[in-house]
Amino acid sequence: MSDTKPSDDATGGRGPGALARAWAALRRPSAKFSVLSVLVVGFLSGIFFWGGFNTGMEATNTLEFCVSCHEMRDTVYQEYKKTVHYSNRSGVRAVCSDCHVPKDWVHKMGRKIQASGEIYGKIMGTIDTPEKFEAKRLELAQHEWDRMKASDSRECRNCHTLDGMSKEAQTPTAWRGHKGAKAKGETCIDCHKGIAHKDPSGAKKDEG
Repeated sequence: MSDTKPSDDATGGRGPGALARAWAALRRPSAKFSVLSVLVVGFLSGIFFWGGFNTGMEATNTLEFCVSCHEMRDTVYQEYKKTVHYSNRSGVRAVCSDCHVPKDWVHKMGRKIQASGEIYGKIMGTIDTPEKFEAKRLELAQHEWDRMKASDSRECRNCHTLDGMSKEAQTPTAWRGHKGAKAKGETCIDCHKGIAHKDPSGAKKDEG
């Protein structure tokens, strides 16, 4: 009896499948590249990918991007331009992302994923006219108010803190309101819903 292995011809040409052969080749150590070379290439590739990803992410935070669709440009953007967040004596301008996008990476990613679902309204045309937008405005605003309430107005507090407020620079009513807000479990958005856009709930805006 012969000890030789059967040839491909003897087995009818049935050897390992193409997928198995490819996987084996991928797992086989390379004689051309050192482990260090592979690590360096992987490290540089990671930097390149992260840089591109972060650049794209930041591009979606610009005012120009946010108002690139007419639904925003013709409605809330026009309202925002009449407020102190757009033009003021100190020249400090808060753009859309300052109020609507968290700064830290984890919450920012969550907000971006949530916002991607809002593209549905653009694609399906549910808010593509001023009339449709106004009909949905309260619902859209309520979603954002709820988000801000849940985070204790985190984005507002990136710029505004109770500790940093000057009593002398506020009206007595505003000072009392801010001083008592924390004790009552209130947050910025409870009183300042109409500070940058029209308040569709009909509540009177607090100018304090």
